[in-house]
Amino acid sequence: MLKTVFFDLDDTLLDFTRAEREALTRAFRTFDIDPAPTVLDRYHVINREQWELLEAGVLTRDQVLTRRFDLLFEELGVCRSSREVCDCYEDFLAEGHWFIPGAIELLRELAPRYDLYLASNGAAAVQHSRLKSAGIGPYFKNIFISEELGADKPSPAFFAAAFAAIPAFDPETALIVGDSLTSDIRGGRNAGIRTCWFNPGGKPARPDITPDHTIRALAELPDLLNTL
Repeated sequence: MLKTVFFDLDDTLLDFTRAEREALTRAFRTFDIDPAPTVLDRYHVINREQWELLEAGVLTRDQVLTRRFDLLFEELGVCRSSREVCDCYEDFLAEGHWFIPGAIELLRELAPRYDLYLASNGAAAVQHSRLKSAGIGPYFKNIFISEELGADKPSPAFFAAAFAAIPAFDPETALIVGDSLTSDIRGGRNAGIRTCWFNPGGKPARPDITPDHTIRALAELPDLLNTL
């Protein structure tokens, strides 16, 4: 019987894609960089690639934070401090939030029935600020953020630290819900818990990472959980 549900935060409960574009636009304007849609799109691709390198153990978190801007600025021929732009961007990113459709309704429905936990790879200060702004922290029994745990999803160390913090935790009664195959689904499978891929855009599956379940909308999750 299912008891414990882990949720990813970004692009699972909160609309990180929108928050990213808003914060980038403001940060780039601060440093006189044109936040053209093509530039924002290119950053998004580069950023995702760097986080996947972190998930594979190739880069550290600090390297990711500046390297994504280093690579973008090199392509644009822009001379700016990646560290200063990154700090400005994260300040703006921490200021607001937008919900994925159905997120708040889902948490309200599930919190009385399951033990909910948050599992995020985001920067701790940014994530705590966004959670406070969104007002969803009280729905979770605990909040696990990689920067505070000292390990990132999908590493076994991240999940081991989270599991150790949950009294009488049983992996057979747990499931993780997230939008990232490489982070949430791979991590959950490697840690021995069931997985649910949140895939609203209908992205193609990967043959090397197979989720136990897939949903296209958060509203589908309660009925799925009832069957587990």
